[in-house]
Amino acid sequence: MELMRIFSYASIILSISVYLLPIMVNSIGINYGQIADNLPSPENVVPLVKSIGVTKVKLYDADPRVLGAFANSGVEFMIGLGNGDLEKMRDPNNAQDWVKQNVQAHLPDTKITCIFVGNEVLTFNDTNLSDNLVPAMQSVHTALVNLGLDKQVTVTTAHSLGILQTSFPPSAGAFREDLVDILSQTLSFHQKTGSPFLINAYPFFAYKGNPKQVSLDFVLFQPNQGVIDPTTNLHYDNMLYAQIDSVYSALASLGYEKLPVHISETGWPTKGDEDEAGATPDNAKKYNGNLIKLMSQNAGTPLRPDSDLNIYVFALFNENMKPGPTSERNYGLFKPDGTPAYALGVTNNNTASGSIGNEVTMPFSPTSSSTGYLSISSATGRRKFVGHALMMASLLLIKTLV
Repeated sequence: MELMRIFSYASIILSISVYLLPIMVNSIGINYGQIADNLPSPENVVPLVKSIGVTKVKLYDADPRVLGAFANSGVEFMIGLGNGDLEKMRDPNNAQDWVKQNVQAHLPDTKITCIFVGNEVLTFNDTNLSDNLVPAMQSVHTALVNLGLDKQVTVTTAHSLGILQTSFPPSAGAFREDLVDILSQTLSFHQKTGSPFLINAYPFFAYKGNPKQVSLDFVLFQPNQGVIDPTTNLHYDNMLYAQIDSVYSALASLGYEKLPVHISETGWPTKGDEDEAGATPDNAKKYNGNLIKLMSQNAGTPLRPDSDLNIYVFALFNENMKPGPTSERNYGLFKPDGTPAYALGVTNNNTASGSIGNEVTMPFSPTSSSTGYLSISSATGRRKFVGHALMMASLLLIKTLV
């Protein structure tokens, strides 16, 4: 039975690699969640991940089975330290023990390059969590320094877009006033240690929250008129880039314009509840297919055209045990048996990708400027962490400005 399963996965992986590998030729990250009881073993996940060209994996914990399975694979790992562990990690001794067991023990065979301490902590509005965040990050970094690992492993934390007070136009991006003090502490930490600023961004919430006003083409990277930032005169033809640039602007307003921004989560569900408009396989195919194609162009956002787009797609698998709305269990690129959840058909260099799916058209840059503007407000976003897998999404409201 086990032999048949191995041959089955080998066949699936071969067919996937033939059609998808040419698309994902550049560095791409994937979120590997495990809130499910039907996922393949980590050993079977390794060839699946490599077959689609993924070079970076974000893991929500430090599962030794996964880290061991990926030894000598060349895949880089960002591992997580849960919100529930923040208070414990304030103690430098606890932090050092954790780093020894979960990082040092796997190096250098497994390429662990980053630890994210807590997930969307600041938008839980829990002062205990917030108060523990920076001290925990500092303790983990100190542990890395003591063990001589700080040059190869950075420490950061992931935020939702809910930390923004305003986000449109992107040039007016600003953080919530009540979070400026704690954010200033984290930003100072990032600057001193050379770690990136992580944001989880989901244009899906904009469409779900207001499908009659939000342009589906704008959130799916499809051809559309786009919008103009009246301050910078920069043109935006997709919401994700507008969101990213609003974060850049918010950072600049606090004096951290050079801090690198990585998108630690973004994706689109294939299925949802009745009130989750747009959660379909076709929309998921367009969102992720077009996103991957944009990444392959090695171009940045309108505000930061020369900055690398370090994006981690959510997620590798559908996870059948996640709480919350139906969409939470259906973000995967793959089903638990290793077959694609939908066809990522993308045209690359004018060559069709094959029978795995239909062509996905890239967004275009219009020759004339748009006279309409879209207002993008902040979203609390999704909270995905073992023990904290909750969805706390407020609406990303878009409306035409006069």
